[in-house]
Amino acid sequence: CANNYLGLSANEHLKETAKKAIDKYGYGLSSVRFICGTQKPHKILEQKLSNFLQTEDVILYPSCFDANGGLFETILSKEDAVFSDELNHASIIDGIRLSKAEKNRYRHADMEHLEELLKNSNARLKLIATDGVFSMDGVVAPLKDIVVLAKKYDAMIMVDDCHATGFLGNEGKGSADYHNVLNDIDIVTSTFGKALGGASGGFVCASKEIIETLRQKSRPYLFSNSLAPPLVAACIKVFDIIQNDYSYKKRLEKNTLYFREKIKEHGFDIKGFDHPIVPIMIYDEKKAIKMSEELLKKNIYVIAFSSPVVARGEARIRVQISADHTQEQLDYALHAFHGVGTELNII
Repeated sequence: CANNYLGLSANEHLKETAKKAIDKYGYGLSSVRFICGTQKPHKILEQKLSNFLQTEDVILYPSCFDANGGLFETILSKEDAVFSDELNHASIIDGIRLSKAEKNRYRHADMEHLEELLKNSNARLKLIATDGVFSMDGVVAPLKDIVVLAKKYDAMIMVDDCHATGFLGNEGKGSADYHNVLNDIDIVTSTFGKALGGASGGFVCASKEIIETLRQKSRPYLFSNSLAPPLVAACIKVFDIIQNDYSYKKRLEKNTLYFREKIKEHGFDIKGFDHPIVPIMIYDEKKAIKMSEELLKKNIYVIAFSSPVVARGEARIRVQISADHTQEQLDYALHAFHGVGTELNII
């Protein structure tokens, strides 16, 4: 149930890189970025990210929650409007609440509703905000359609790609890469806490003007300690790995396809198509909790999600596949799901 998509959180190369960084730079810098918390590795990592995601500039944050929390109030005013998918992550919702912009929420992935809202807005600047991948469903946002509407109504697009950066798309560059609209997205926020090493830290990728504004005015950036040197050094190493070795991505794709096909063959209902988030729908909240408890007894660690995290009647077990999973482990998990599902009359 971890977000360790590429299996890098215990990678030996990353651990060794982090150890060396501690010896060279120390455990922490005891400062925010604009005082003495910016060291050479921070600038290298920002450049690596900028090159990887093909954006003009990048700014680092303690987490993506902080990145989203510091984005909207910094770049939007009361003359502007933001249009947010109703299933967006809590950090997007909280970030939007902090801004003075007009707030609009469109029905999940409903392009007709989004167009209606855009058409009726007279805002100076319009910003569409969406998760790249919706984490409860494992579904990729319809970015191609969003790009069409953004161009039609002269709007900008912000994507939170926490569950996509590093592995989704032809080159692992995220949901925009997946939809071949990489150059049409204005702002991307994401994390190092999932596929990119699994530790912590977040970032915003955008134009130089937006990033410079964030550096000057974004409160979570200005008033939070700089990312620790071992974390930064290891994140730099992550890009050296994933840009030169596609085997991690290929193993993840193979494992995801295998598990998705087999779990359906066992009679379970799942959501999504090809993302390693696999929501196994139980629907009944008590059964979902019981199932997770019984699976843990069989050494399968998964978590039940129920209301209010998901809609009432949509209870599920969320499985997240990793490149590190072996065929034997996946088969063991599938066998355990079948056994418990049968015992609880779910299948």
